[in-house]
Amino acid sequence: MASLLGSYSLFFGLCCSFFIFFYSLKDFNVYNKLDKKILSFTFLQFFFVVVSFICLVLSFINSDFSNATVFNHSHTTKPLFYKVSGTWGNHEGSLLLWLLVLTLFILLFLIKSSKQPKKYIILTLLFQQIIIIGFFVFLLKTSNPFSHIFPVPKEGLGLNPILQDPALAIHPPILYLGYVGSSIIFSSALAATTLNYISKEWAKDIKNWVLISWIFLTLGILLGSIWAYYELGWGGFWFWDPVENVSLMPWLALTTLLHCILVLEKRLILTSWAVILSIATFTLSMSGTFLVRSGILNSVHTFANDPQRGLFILIFLFSLIFMSLFIFLFFHKVENKNTNPFFWLSKETSILINNWFMMYFLSVILIGTIYPIFLEVLSSEKISVGPPFYNKLIIPFLVPFLFAMMVGPKLKWIKSDLQNKFHLVLFLIISFFLSIFIVSKLDINFLNNTILFTASFYLFFGSLRDLIINKFKNLSQGIAHFGFSLLILSILLNSIFSTEVITNLKIGETFQSEKFKIKFEKVDYKNEQNFQAIIGKFEIENIDGNSLTLKPELRIYNQPNIVTSEADIKTNLYSDKFITMNMVQNQDYFNIRYQIKPYMIWIWISVLLISFGGLHSLFRKKI
Repeated sequence: MASLLGSYSLFFGLCCSFFIFFYSLKDFNVYNKLDKKILSFTFLQFFFVVVSFICLVLSFINSDFSNATVFNHSHTTKPLFYKVSGTWGNHEGSLLLWLLVLTLFILLFLIKSSKQPKKYIILTLLFQQIIIIGFFVFLLKTSNPFSHIFPVPKEGLGLNPILQDPALAIHPPILYLGYVGSSIIFSSALAATTLNYISKEWAKDIKNWVLISWIFLTLGILLGSIWAYYELGWGGFWFWDPVENVSLMPWLALTTLLHCILVLEKRLILTSWAVILSIATFTLSMSGTFLVRSGILNSVHTFANDPQRGLFILIFLFSLIFMSLFIFLFFHKVENKNTNPFFWLSKETSILINNWFMMYFLSVILIGTIYPIFLEVLSSEKISVGPPFYNKLIIPFLVPFLFAMMVGPKLKWIKSDLQNKFHLVLFLIISFFLSIFIVSKLDINFLNNTILFTASFYLFFGSLRDLIINKFKNLSQGIAHFGFSLLILSILLNSIFSTEVITNLKIGETFQSEKFKIKFEKVDYKNEQNFQAIIGKFEIENIDGNSLTLKPELRIYNQPNIVTSEADIKTNLYSDKFITMNMVQNQDYFNIRYQIKPYMIWIWISVLLISFGGLHSLFRKKI
């Protein structure tokens, strides 16, 4: 019953799109308030998608295996929390969640932008409905979450165990709020370009949507990174996995767009940047959807392998790109540079320079992600692009980027100078000598790491000074920039000071190194609702006599029958002690991986600070 109602609700939601189109076109040239029927049908469309989504959730909760999606991704023994989160832990359910957020955001846009020009509101609605219709058709034709199975199976196939985790349960909805938020920016930019409405007023209206999308995307990436850190057992926070990259690329574009919008609010410049970045952000979000669901990426995150689905998204994506480029090329009017001159030393120039750096980083990640795909198509050769590629191309440009980010916020709009900037030189000297002191104590590359440490400390000290000295002036910017400086410094310290030991141990054996001793004391067994746990007990004794107990797990799931490794992590302000264990086939040994990850918690805190800076900007009172 729930599946039938959910399927019909999707169809009725699609019908609402055509009514919205009809009344919007009819109302376009009528110079009065927006027709209430448009808002009513938009609300009705959202209501039908909500009903459809609730029906899918109920199907998972009730283990309705007559539904193919539930059969493929659930099991009666699965805990209730993961039955609910399993709704979006699959291809069909995640697309329905996409559609839910798409319809929610356009409804909120109509309510929040009521004071904007009516033609602009209607055109934004129409462009958004094109995207919504595309997702409706995609769901109903190739990815229906309510496909029926007969005869009805008694049991389901279960959800991938590595997806049965609290962080990953809330990671997709938050990430999708960021992804889908960029659709409103995309539709709004096309509407404003068509009507020649790219202005300070438009920037003020769209700024909140940029912030909302940026905040949720930042938090979504953070949750995914934390999940990968402890669930996959790799012990790192970022692996340059292709699907990690496709979430980072729209974030870079969105961050660049946010700074362009801040400039556009002050002066009518960088309008072309704003439009192009609005288009690029959503295009990159859609490209990520295509890459994940086409099956052409080799990643732990991918959960679809259907060429028909990939082809549909590819055609739909190219149609949106063609439409947006056509509108940009034929409707966008470039600002008159003679009336809006750039002075070489100003906040606008610094933002423009940082935009170039961000676009370079984005290009490197884009090439590293799609190059293996094109190479496989052309030569049938499979390669993977890993950290060495990104490190070699990004790190040399990261240094001048950090210096520019340090100086930029100190400059004034329109025209600035370097008077009373003695602290810039002082911080540079302090950072340089501090870096030499640290690097000289370590057995690492002296020149490269001295430069990296100098740039990182320079931005850190400068951002901290701005946060303290400026107090409540530009607090949002201060918090976000300080968070970013802390992130870069924490990553650098983490990568240099991390240590790792991989060894095979039997129960009762001890591994001895120069700095610590690992004793494998025993294993315990525990039965849970849908898995059996093998719990190891390890005593870690440091050279100074301090010791701690770590208990990693092996989980043997009943459906699907998969063994996963669960890390045990002890965290403090200075470091994480991280241990995993795995079985060695046909042996009495266990493979043990013990890592010390310095300043790990500061990586997570720094990203939270960056997000909080955006939240403060979104909710601060307008003076």
